[in-house]
Amino acid sequence: MLYYLYEYFTAKGIHIPGLNLFRYISFRAALAVLFSLLIALVYGKRIINYLRSRQMGELVRDLGLEGQKQKEGTPTMGGLIIIIATLIPVLLFTKILNVYIALLIVSVVWMGAIGFIDDYLKKIKKNKDGLSGRFKVIGQVGLGLIVGVTMYFHSDVTVKRKYADATVVNRNNVESNFMPTEKSTVSTVPFFKNNEFDYSKILFWMDEQGQQEWAWAVFIPLVIFIVTAVSNGANITDGIDGLAAGTSVVILLTLAFLAYVSGNIIFADYLNIMFLPNMGETTIFTVALVGAVIGFFWYNTYPAQVFMGDTGSLMLGGVIAVLAIILRKELLIPVLCGIFLVENISVVLQVAVFKYRKRKFGLEYAQNNRFFKMSPLHHHYQKSGYHESKIVNRMIIIGVMLAIICLITLKVR
Repeated sequence: MLYYLYEYFTAKGIHIPGLNLFRYISFRAALAVLFSLLIALVYGKRIINYLRSRQMGELVRDLGLEGQKQKEGTPTMGGLIIIIATLIPVLLFTKILNVYIALLIVSVVWMGAIGFIDDYLKKIKKNKDGLSGRFKVIGQVGLGLIVGVTMYFHSDVTVKRKYADATVVNRNNVESNFMPTEKSTVSTVPFFKNNEFDYSKILFWMDEQGQQEWAWAVFIPLVIFIVTAVSNGANITDGIDGLAAGTSVVILLTLAFLAYVSGNIIFADYLNIMFLPNMGETTIFTVALVGAVIGFFWYNTYPAQVFMGDTGSLMLGGVIAVLAIILRKELLIPVLCGIFLVENISVVLQVAVFKYRKRKFGLEYAQNNRFFKMSPLHHHYQKSGYHESKIVNRMIIIGVMLAIICLITLKVR
């Protein structure tokens, strides 16, 4: 919004000292992260007090975990802090008409609304069921469909790939090292020398024209799957104080860096990666979200004063998925979101092994011989005697290591 104000004054020949700084993504990104952090810190406590006054406290099942019952009544729906603290600076400092910014705003509101409905129903019904899993999946599929269709059909969603023989960087005219702007379903394959893959090539039995015409049949379902999987992964990870928030900050900082270099043709040329026109603005959105999550983390560290609830966890997972997709880095998700993936797998393994052993050896044996002491994985470690803080800190450290591996892929091919 302020950028458009700068453009308006400039067009009118009105020069206000300092306003010219709004030309720069780096300046607006710095303001965005500062504003989001301050909003979360200053108004977070007020939101927590409001939630407490409305008796929006967490209902805790007795799972035999140490310190669990003490969390009874802790306000949930804290994801509202993240959403508010993100959207205000995004609306102020980004070009909100940018297609990627519009997609990300829709993602925040869409997934935040699904999570809010789920949390609200839990408080009204006073049980842990909340919104039916079927409706959650419908909501996730809906967002994936919106993102997939927009990415495939919108004219502003384009890429510029480097020429194969552009081995010498042309410092005077870096744009000459890139092919013309094109619509494409190309993505980045990490760790491979020629690390670009076009999803249309999956339709190998068709000719090239047929592949281009039907590429949407591969691309859109894949986007839907990624959005659903990552949002569920973040939701499952949100089980102990600070875990989902802490790991999400590491992931988002990595995506913010990737957004900046992918949206800057000079860095894209130097790193030999695709240049994504209009992508630079997403850096501002991503660091605003980072500031909001850090501000929330202030109140969510052990012992938590507020839980993010599905309002926050579903939203964070959905936005992380959308960011990875628009950055053409979705194939990095298994590494970058490794904590989410492992937490998801732990639940699948627990259920699968339990059902197998129940069928093979009977219910009593299956109950006494579970694969994990409890799933998701963080509860297994709690049952093993590890303190919440130690589990969270170590998982964040692992998340940092995974993020570094993802950044290394920019050069290791």
